[in-house]
Amino acid sequence: MEIMSPQNARVKEWAGLLEKKHRDKSGKYIIEGVHLVQEALLAEANVEILAYDIEKGMPAELNGLLQSVPGMETIAVSPAVIAKCSSTNTPQPVFAVVRKPRESAEAALDKPGSLVVVLDGVQDPGNVGTIIRSADAAGADGVILGRGSADLYNPKTIRSTMGSMFHLPIVEADLAEILPQARQRGVLLVSTSLQGVDSCYSHDFRSGSQWLVIGSEGRGISPETAAQVDKSIIIPMKGRAESLNAAMAATILLFEAMRQRGD
Repeated sequence: MEIMSPQNARVKEWAGLLEKKHRDKSGKYIIEGVHLVQEALLAEANVEILAYDIEKGMPAELNGLLQSVPGMETIAVSPAVIAKCSSTNTPQPVFAVVRKPRESAEAALDKPGSLVVVLDGVQDPGNVGTIIRSADAAGADGVILGRGSADLYNPKTIRSTMGSMFHLPIVEADLAEILPQARQRGVLLVSTSLQGVDSCYSHDFRSGSQWLVIGSEGRGISPETAAQVDKSIIIPMKGRAESLNAAMAATILLFEAMRQRGD
């Protein structure tokens, strides 16, 4: 099948997925570029449509993966269609429309010895995507996005994950509900604070399930979330920087936890 006109009704629907209100309404989102589409297909994500630039042809990297998602529609489109559905100034030659997964926090709550990252109002899409990527790299069991955090399906967030969003469970949840549930099941909630007594290097990450709570770039974690936290630890710094951004702090904690756990 081919679609050449950017005024086509289906193209307008795809382009609409660049906006959150349309993603929320349809339960779908758009990913751009060979690497992200490849990761989605390898992870057997629910890819509904794969569109590629008719002038450049199907990227060779994807040829062997086209049968991995049953029912996926493959459509050749014009460069004008590609441009209309792109969030960047230099559009990639391929994009895909993907159905959002229905992730539940139950898996993270029930897994013994879990390591989970919890984001409380982290608004920068680049930071959210980077934290997801670090969580994937460190072998974490999931990421929970609290209200007020950047939308997982924002094109900037998606690009920043570099495909890691397809490798581990990511759950959007109300922290006021899920954090008390976690504590009832024995999860230790840990956050960073400049007033922390233990450093992240003396804290024991090996005992039981631990969820690392990361706050917003400007104000840290909310008072409501802080009331749930069991322990605050500090990331020691020798230089004159006042603090680290959310993604840097999360990455340091994740890799120290990975080192201690011997994973």
